[in-house]
Amino acid sequence: MKKDKKTFYLIEEKKNWTQAQSYCRSHYTDFASGLNQVDGEEVKGLCNNSTFSAWVGLFRDRWRWSDGSNFSFRYWDMQLFNDTQSNKTCAMTLLNRSGKWSSDECDKEKPFFCYDDKLILIKENKTWEEALDYCRTFHRDLVSITNPQEQGWVQDKASNASSPFVWLGLRYSCTLDLWFWVNDQLVCSEKWGKNGMTEECDVAVGMQSGGQYEWFSQTDNEIFNFVCFK
Repeated sequence: MKKDKKTFYLIEEKKNWTQAQSYCRSHYTDFASGLNQVDGEEVKGLCNNSTFSAWVGLFRDRWRWSDGSNFSFRYWDMQLFNDTQSNKTCAMTLLNRSGKWSSDECDKEKPFFCYDDKLILIKENKTWEEALDYCRTFHRDLVSITNPQEQGWVQDKASNASSPFVWLGLRYSCTLDLWFWVNDQLVCSEKWGKNGMTEECDVAVGMQSGGQYEWFSQTDNEIFNFVCFK
């Protein structure tokens, strides 16, 4: 199943929650996590008739998502879910109950859902050139934003950054006297902050990792987290 830039996979090999998380992170991006990923009816459509419950990436440490998503959406089956059961700290989707959620003991073995994302936040601080080289070496490229929908996708990633800005693949060329994306796309969609654009040599763009997620010119030897396109 595909949704936005994500693809979802049902792994029918049964594992406990921790093993399933490790498998998803090794072979895909992470457990299926967050409001925009776990949609009961759509997830149910991936399953065969013999699969009644499957792990998702929600665990109880104040109920957090495995991939760090900050979505507050919950889809608990209140007829079965009891948050006072201290030994049931991992979430599952109940495929025979419209995909609603309950919790179970984490060491039980179940099928599980992983997702693969076209965008990945790298929580390492690097200069713009280092970030570009990293993305091109290990993924495809430093992220480019060409429409408001892509801005929203990158914002979701930036919200989990450990630096005040994340590098984007947008840089100013003194030679050409213009801004250019590293994927050679024209700058058709912009979200500059107030007085955020500075057209100088050795300047690239960082997106705020909070607030309005606006763009600001940054000297390219500053070090920030960054978002790669896979």
